[in-house]
Amino acid sequence: MSDERRYRLLKLLCEQPQASQRQLSQALGISVGSLNYAVNALIDRGWVKANNFRNSRNKLAYAYLLTPSGIDAKARIAVRFLKRKMDEYEALEQEIAQLKAEVAEMNDRPSVNAHPPTDAARDDLSKTDAS
Repeated sequence: MSDERRYRLLKLLCEQPQASQRQLSQALGISVGSLNYAVNALIDRGWVKANNFRNSRNKLAYAYLLTPSGIDAKARIAVRFLKRKMDEYEALEQEIAQLKAEVAEMNDRPSVNAHPPTDAARDDLSKTDAS
């Protein structure tokens, strides 16, 4: 599981500890099976603890709670995630600046038709010009 997906899952578990796996999987855009695997991996690492509770329909459900080591892991992952996003942002800023410069340069040049009209198109143009 990528840092981004792991961070999003840990964040979601903090915000909605009593959400069902179906709700969590929909929020993350992954299958219930993938979510179950990911949650169990977090439990195995000791980052998440699953507590039983009864929901409003008197059915047994789980509340997923981050452990102290899970909270620490979430913070470490958040730092890595933020750094990667900032690097992506800086790269995009550079790319945007380059594209703006290219567009400005193209606008300063005289217009050149990259695809001159074919003979048939030229004939059609001359017919409409003659009318």
